[in-house]
Amino acid sequence: MRHPNGAASCCASPSCPDPDRIPVPRILQELDTTPSRRARPPAWLRAVVWLVEAGLHRRAGATTLAVARDLAGRMDYRLGFVLYDLEGTATRCGVSVATVKRHVRVLRELGALVWRRHGSKRNLHLSGRRYAGTATVYAATIPPVYDSAMGHRLEGAGHEARVCGLTDAGRERAVEAARVDSRPVGNSPVENRSPGGRAPHSSGPRHNVRTADVSGRVNYTPRTNHTSRGRATPGRATRRSPLRVARDIAVARQVRPLVAWTQHEGLRRLAYALRPLIDRGLDARDIAAELCGLAPGWRPVRPAAWITVALARDREEPVAHGRTDPPGAFRRAVADAGEPWAVVCADGPSYGVEGLTREEVVQLRSAAATDPGLVLAALENLGERDTRRLYTNRLVDEVLLYEFTGAQRGRTGARRDPDLT
Repeated sequence: MRHPNGAASCCASPSCPDPDRIPVPRILQELDTTPSRRARPPAWLRAVVWLVEAGLHRRAGATTLAVARDLAGRMDYRLGFVLYDLEGTATRCGVSVATVKRHVRVLRELGALVWRRHGSKRNLHLSGRRYAGTATVYAATIPPVYDSAMGHRLEGAGHEARVCGLTDAGRERAVEAARVDSRPVGNSPVENRSPGGRAPHSSGPRHNVRTADVSGRVNYTPRTNHTSRGRATPGRATRRSPLRVARDIAVARQVRPLVAWTQHEGLRRLAYALRPLIDRGLDARDIAAELCGLAPGWRPVRPAAWITVALARDREEPVAHGRTDPPGAFRRAVADAGEPWAVVCADGPSYGVEGLTREEVVQLRSAAATDPGLVLAALENLGERDTRRLYTNRLVDEVLLYEFTGAQRGRTGARRDPDLT
């Protein structure tokens, strides 16, 4: 008595069916147990044609291919799932229902179809319908025998396996198939007609397409559309380097604690809104002093947007008057300092604060501590930079805060409330 060995022994055991066996046993025709891999409709049709032409099943034929094409036309392209639709398939293929059942069974036994869900005739009791059954759903698969013949290397097992390469025989087969596809077809030669009997082709529009330089130099072909290259969009800020943006954010981080109504604004938005002031060379305290006059007495909901609009409005407002003479209070304070060449003369130009001595600066600061009008006059005539040099940032900030908000803070030499400082 001869004992089976190898693949024959595997086939002889009902608990270990051969995955390459055709017809495929019923136990291997389920999605969870099949050795065949999943496939999309184009690849699945090629495999079915090969399986039928190879004669692996005695009942496979042209009707099997017709049923397979009908299933592929309704198949989910990505997953390969398709509804059975027994009666509809029979109508479209022009065969009986029994014939469709036989050839679907042939496809299952070839390993090209597996059950994803078995249909049921149990009444589902759907509202509005007297009867409704559960449809059968099939999954398209490619059996291992096809992959072995094509020289495919697989990764994984079962339904989730996929092709990951080719064997040596598979490469030779692919090269031969490419040569066959590249051969000319056997169509009859076309009769050459004389060009005199036909009208010449109309010249269509020509596009000026530059030829790429392949001589080894820089191979760069610019775009043909140059409409947006020469001019910058109006109202759009120039591009800043990352280092400069970081510096803007650092300045905004210093300005935000100094101005109460900007403290709930984000640093990046605030830094973007402060760019015009930063570009003017103002430091954090100078920018804070500028912001104190933009929104006196109220808190904007969107501080960055308000700053942008206010600065743009100030730039657009034309200067309707020239330089005005200093007020009398400022002239008297300078005259009391004892210098005939004052900072600002009533009939002469401004000489700045460079010529003032230390004693004169102390006298002017003492006078401004009791008379805020001197600081306002200096701001109008000397500018903010020289006024802050003359009267210090603290004194100027106090005067501006009192002028625009009405909040009176401590004067120089007076006792300060710790809650206000």
